[in-house]
Amino acid sequence: MRLACLLWLLFVAVYDFRQRRVPNWLVLAGAAVALAALALGMQPFGIDAFTALTGAAVGFGCLLLIYAIGFMGAGDVKFAGALGLWVGLPALLPIWVGASLLAGLHSALWLALQRWPVFPRLALMLQGRSSAVIDIDGGASLKRKRIVPYAAYLAMATAVWMIWGRQS
Repeated sequence: MRLACLLWLLFVAVYDFRQRRVPNWLVLAGAAVALAALALGMQPFGIDAFTALTGAAVGFGCLLLIYAIGFMGAGDVKFAGALGLWVGLPALLPIWVGASLLAGLHSALWLALQRWPVFPRLALMLQGRSSAVIDIDGGASLKRKRIVPYAAYLAMATAVWMIWGRQS
């Protein structure tokens, strides 16, 4: 089951880096496998159903607030909820800290490259290709760039936690 989780994390990271979004089918697939692992007693990290469900609720709920402010995409929020099913509530804090540090570095590098365009290709890679169109006041639209692939950084931080953080 650890391999299934790692493969799911890899798919999420690649998709988010390339498209700056995480599709619902990918989130639902990860959540379904996590729930099946719980139901069959094959949960790879030794957590119980209450810990997993609490992790899903907290992961989704906390990032939902950030989404409501407009600083995050909905796919990141849904992914955090599905991720909580896999790792449970206790693991979310170190994963969030690691992902936030990576996302902060991504943003700082992108901002620096916007100001001093020494490596324009790197700046374009960090920016990504997609942008979301947000409808304001029933007609006018505003383009908002999705620069930070936060779900990808959550996936990377989770993989690191799985490999190094779980060793006792």
